[in-house]
Amino acid sequence: MTTPQAPHLSTGFNGEDLATDHLREKGYRIVQRNLRMGKGEIDIIARKDDLLVFVEVKTRTNDDFGYPEEFVSRSKQRMILNAADAYILKSGWQEDIRFDIIAITMTKPPEIFHIEDAFH
Repeated sequence: MTTPQAPHLSTGFNGEDLATDHLREKGYRIVQRNLRMGKGEIDIIARKDDLLVFVEVKTRTNDDFGYPEEFVSRSKQRMILNAADAYILKSGWQEDIRFDIIAITMTKPPEIFHIEDAFH
């Protein structure tokens, strides 16, 4: 028997699935999901040609308290950057990289906002 998920975890997983589908539709190949490196986690690592993209997915059920992308704090960005550095070192990647945010509001239909090159 599986343990029921907290609603916010279910929302997050659903958002990551939508983001993955969105990236595939735009021609990206998904390399990995939910990668933990040290204290950081990268939601999606995707590749398009010679570009490796580290994607932070933020999903909210509504925008009553702000847009999803507003919840990617500077400290969260630092954790993602550090995790990406560790991944790049481990994988030996030597081409271009980029950091994106995919913000999803779970309206009907869901609103997907892809911010390319969101932070450095």
